[in-house]
Amino acid sequence: MTDAHPETRTVLSPTAEAPLEGLPPGFGDGFAGKAAFLIAIAFSVFQIYIAAYGSLPSQVVRAMHVGFLLLLGFGLIANLRATSTPAKAAFWTLGLLGFGTGLYNWVFYADLIRRSGFLNTPDLIVGTVLVVLVFEAARRLMGLPLALIALIFFAYASFGNHLPPPFIHRGYDFAQLIDTFAFGTEGIYGTPVYVSAAYIFIFVVFAAFLERAGMIALFNDFALGLVGTWRGGPAQVCVLSSALMGTISGSGVANVVASGQFTIPLMKRFGFRSAFAGAVEATSSMGGQIMPPVMGAVAFIMAETLNIPYAEVVKAAIIPALLYFGACFWQVYLEAGKAGLQGMAKADLPNPWHAVRRHWPLVLPLAALIYLLFAGYTPIFAGTMGLALTIVLILGTPLAALIGPLAFRIVFWLALGLAAASFMRFGVNILSFVIAGLVIACVTFRGGRETLQICIDSLAEGAKNALPVGIACAIVGVVIGTLTLTGIASTFIGWIISIGENNLFLSLVLTMLTCLVLGMGIPTIPNYIITSSLAGPALLSLGVPLMVSHMFVFYFGIMADLTPPVALAAFAAAPMAKESGLKIGIQATKLAVAGFVVPFMAVYTPALMLQDPGPIAAQFGYPVEVAYIVAKACMGIALWGAAAVGFLARRMAWWERLVAFAAGVLLVAALPVTDEAGWALSVAWIGWHGWRARQATGTA
Repeated sequence: MTDAHPETRTVLSPTAEAPLEGLPPGFGDGFAGKAAFLIAIAFSVFQIYIAAYGSLPSQVVRAMHVGFLLLLGFGLIANLRATSTPAKAAFWTLGLLGFGTGLYNWVFYADLIRRSGFLNTPDLIVGTVLVVLVFEAARRLMGLPLALIALIFFAYASFGNHLPPPFIHRGYDFAQLIDTFAFGTEGIYGTPVYVSAAYIFIFVVFAAFLERAGMIALFNDFALGLVGTWRGGPAQVCVLSSALMGTISGSGVANVVASGQFTIPLMKRFGFRSAFAGAVEATSSMGGQIMPPVMGAVAFIMAETLNIPYAEVVKAAIIPALLYFGACFWQVYLEAGKAGLQGMAKADLPNPWHAVRRHWPLVLPLAALIYLLFAGYTPIFAGTMGLALTIVLILGTPLAALIGPLAFRIVFWLALGLAAASFMRFGVNILSFVIAGLVIACVTFRGGRETLQICIDSLAEGAKNALPVGIACAIVGVVIGTLTLTGIASTFIGWIISIGENNLFLSLVLTMLTCLVLGMGIPTIPNYIITSSLAGPALLSLGVPLMVSHMFVFYFGIMADLTPPVALAAFAAAPMAKESGLKIGIQATKLAVAGFVVPFMAVYTPALMLQDPGPIAAQFGYPVEVAYIVAKACMGIALWGAAAVGFLARRMAWWERLVAFAAGVLLVAALPVTDEAGWALSVAWIGWHGWRARQATGTA
């Protein structure tokens, strides 16, 4: 890190903590704060142990995961939001009751299996308590809309037998509802909670360790040095650093809050409009959820739902992610040209390669993670090993600093690296022994205890950061349970199919609007789960490839956080931009043009997501088809970007913007002769615009 940008170090330091959605920073004061901190550590240790050794039944792991979520969630609500002593005591009591439901499932695991469908009175009491607490935790931590949507589904399961056709169902008694929602694998303990417990939690903790180790500083320095001198440099830095953060963190709104403190004021200082600066941060941060290799939590849920390797989801997301961030870079470039803004002075920026050389060890765990994911290992194994290697790296750093000669330090790191890498042959135990040895050494030698504290803090922060995702996965289980129990999903699917038989595009638009409307009140994860459960099978019946239909829903779940009137990411950026969230949302919608276009293109040309080949592949080969589709998408996005900004080589008149937009539509439409017309109009318009710009320059 250079001295030219000390604000980078202070605002985006590895120890900086962004406010959690629904909760202030920290764990609270006094004994209660220490208790919450220790609970968070215990939560992380439990999940890491299960990920490494998997010695408990899946149902017990799910129940304990939800139990820890409720205990930590209500404990933090008591410490950070309750103002009176009785209220604090009440919330801690709720947390303990929630944890008790997990213990109940653990202690009576075999008995619950034997009496499945024939619950006794204690079972019904525990199940009822669990359902009530999950609703309350979701309301407190995620806001009213998500809890209200789940409550509507629960009410439908309870009283839908009194509704008229086609919504009527046969009716279910209270015991059957509790059995489904509180004990089965189709309710609260369903697939979303399984994915949260098995995959998502580990990756959230992994990201927390990397951030504490200085990964944000590395990304920020690298982005500053690499693209800071480009036209619109500060905004380009924001886009690149957010894309890099997407490799380790899938939390969009949290990224807005964390990195926006630095990037938004920097963009404004260099002349960007407040609304545009906030939109750049919101759009690029939300893109982290579609940026391989880690992506957002939805990607893991998608892999589990479709029963496919996680690498297949990553493969489908690569080209769309590049197009998404490419569109952001392009529009920033155009906006800067329109405003006459240049890049930052090179002398004031860090050398990106010096930053990599200084922090290169941080890249190793990420590289190992990518290798393991694409080598066919499960996400839980890859995430656990990546986390373990990060811990080894952090714990080994102070010990290496005690070794004087450089040659000895190199030998130390080589020996430590070989010992850590031997897990590929000897299993996870060898890594456990290495970490235990490093912990003992850090306790013994000078400087090691501070490093241990970093690891302990990372464990606690990781657990706290996983709260919103875990609670969302738990509450959305009520929705999934209702869909499975009542069969209402088939009614919705039939409705979509009946429309799509005559017009697939209209079905896609309706699905998009469903995602956007749901996304106004609920996060991306429940949005994806609900909409994919309803619309995914319908799109599949209409001939849309399975992966493409789920990615379609995934993308528009993300776009909901950028689309007015709610636009959570835009409103998160508003205080830092000192601008209306609505104005930021409008700008973000323009910037995210690729996020709106690519899903529709992929439905008609699945090769854009490296899926089913089309007629071009049959004639010229699959690589040619992919290259052509990508070229067409790039040209369409470039034209739409110019139309949205109103600038290319010079400012554009309204009719020029209309022509550019129309040319982009023709390229994307994928109908007979539209490609030829689109290319012809695009080339003619760009040539004419360039000639007009040269004429204006010559006249000037």
